[in-house]
Amino acid sequence: MNTTVFCFGELLLRMSPSLGGEWIAQNSMPVYIGGAELNVATALGCWNVPVRYGTALPDHYLTDEILTYVRSREIDTSAVHRSGERIGTYYLPQGADLKNAGVIYDRAYSSYWQLKPGMINWKEALAGCGWFHFSAISPALNEDAVGVLEEALEVATAMGLKVSVDLNYRAKLWKYGKTPQEIMPRLVKYCDLIMGNIWAAGNLLGIPVDAGVHLQDDKNVFLAHAKKTAAAIREQYPRCEWVANTFRFDEGNGIRYYASLDSAAGQSVSPLFETQLVVDKIGSGDCFMGGLIYGFWNELEPVQTIGYAAAAAFGKLQEKSDATRQTENDVKRLLNAQAVNP
Repeated sequence: MNTTVFCFGELLLRMSPSLGGEWIAQNSMPVYIGGAELNVATALGCWNVPVRYGTALPDHYLTDEILTYVRSREIDTSAVHRSGERIGTYYLPQGADLKNAGVIYDRAYSSYWQLKPGMINWKEALAGCGWFHFSAISPALNEDAVGVLEEALEVATAMGLKVSVDLNYRAKLWKYGKTPQEIMPRLVKYCDLIMGNIWAAGNLLGIPVDAGVHLQDDKNVFLAHAKKTAAAIREQYPRCEWVANTFRFDEGNGIRYYASLDSAAGQSVSPLFETQLVVDKIGSGDCFMGGLIYGFWNELEPVQTIGYAAAAAFGKLQEKSDATRQTENDVKRLLNAQAVNP
C-alpha cells in the first residue's frame, strides 16, 4: 500500500495530577498531547507510514504550538479544521488508566464537539489517502459527531479507502440519550478491520459474551471466544474482513498481554508478553491499533501483523506519555526477544 493513512478524531490534552495535594503544593501538573486517533497517527509517523490527521481545533496560538509539535512527529496536519473556541481535555491521576473511576472528561463544547455535517470537505481532506481510521470515542460525544463520521465514512468508502475502527468503550462519555448499540452498527458497517476485545464487542455491538468467561483465566478459552466473537462480527458486518482482539490482564503492578487476529482464513495469535512494571497504561491500545495498520500497510503476513501490533502495545506500557516514541527497530527487537524467550 503506497498511500496515506487518515486518522480522524478529537485531539485531547491530558492533565495528569499527582494526588494528595501534591499538584497544588507544587503549582504543577504534567500535560500530554493525545487523543486515540492522534496516538495512532503518532505511532504510524514513528514507523515511516505516511499519515494525515484530521480534527477540529480553535484558531489561536495554543493550537499553533500543538500543531507544530504534531508535525514534528511526521504527521500531515493539512486536514485540521480551525473552528470553535475550546480544546478538549481530560484529567487522569498519575498511574491510572482510562478505565479508572478517577478519569474526568472536560470535552463539552470543544471545537471537535461542535463539528457538524457539511463543515468538512471530505473529498479534499481524503485526497491521496488509502485508509481511514476512527474510534468509538468520537460517536460517544453527541449526534452531530455521529453525523460527521457517517459523512466521512460514506465518502471514504466511495473513494475506495480501507476503514478501521477501535471499539474503545468509555461509559462516562455516552450521555446524550443514545446507547452505543444504537449508534455503532451504523458506523461499523463501513469497516474492513475492527479492533477491540470480546467485552467491548458486547458493550458496543451487542455481540454476546459467554457468562463467567472472565473467571476462567485460561488463554485457550479466551482465544476460542475471540474466534467466536470475530465470526459473529464478520457475519453481522459483511464488509469486515479482519477482527483483532486484545487481552490485557493486571498482575499485581504488572501486566500479562496477548492478542489475536481473525479472518475467514483462520486465527493468528501474538506471543505472550509479561512485565512486573508498568510506567503508563495510556495509549497502549492506540499503539496496538497503529501496529495493525502498519502490518496491513506493509502487507505483512497475519501472524507478523499481530505480533508487531502486540509488541508495540506492550512496549508502550514502558513510556510516560499518551503516544509512543518507539521506532520500528524498537518494536522488532522486543518481538524478536519474545520469540527467543517465549
